Amino acid sequence: MATRLQIEDDDSVLLRVTHSNLKTFSASLRFSLQSTVESVKEKLWRKCGTSVNSMTLELYDDTNSKICDLADNSRPLGFYSPLDGFRLHVIDLDPSSVTSGGWLEDTSLVEKYTISEENYQKRSGTFRKFKEKLVSQNPSAFEPKITDNYMEDLCANIKVGDRCEVEPGEKRGVVKFVGPAESLAPGFWVGVQYDEPLGKHDGMVKGVRYFDCPPLHGAMVRPDKVKVGDYPERDPFEEEEI
Repeated sequence: MATRLQIEDDDSVLLRVTHSNLKTFSASLRFSLQSTVESVKEKLWRKCGTSVNSMTLELYDDTNSKICDLADNSRPLGFYSPLDGFRLHVIDLDPSSVTSGGWLEDTSLVEKYTISEENYQKRSGTFRKFKEKLVSQNPSAFEPKITDNYMEDLCANIKVGDRCEVEPGEKRGVVKFVGPAESLAPGFWVGVQYDEPLGKHDGMVKGVRYFDCPPLHGAMVRPDKVKVGDYPERDPFEEEEI
């Protein structure tokens, strides 16, 4: 609620500004009570684009009831007794104003420049021509570093449920996932649930779940790091001295 208790030394007021043509425009601006209505309009012109000569102002209280029109450009703003929280509504009277038609808010109304493929190809100095020049000078620099089927052949003998050993470290576990991983680099990956908490996650990587396992038992590794076969779970006591 706006308050009518004004601080004597406070000669400014904070008003909410709306616009007749810009439905999504709303701003809180501070104005000096000593400023003339014309200077207020000049400040608003810089904010919303409506020219001073095409602008009329209406003042509303904090219950959205209209108080008055700010009709005299020579009057100070304080003459109309605005309070913090009141609303200053801008009305644009110019039918050809930059704010009319809605295109400042709805870009679908703006006519887009288009060019045919044939005409674009004839142009010089385009990004396409620049890229083609770079490719011709250094073809290897633009070849994909990792393809989508990277290491797919190494997955031929790796199946979900296989016991495995992962390098480095000879970590043992069971295969829980085989295939591309959308949240990781291109190519094929193997998801492993380690027998011990030697992993980094519980089967979820970067928000994507590939398998389920206890926390810190999961890992996603490249197929060349995985050997499948007879790798039983180790006895934690087998290497202890008697």
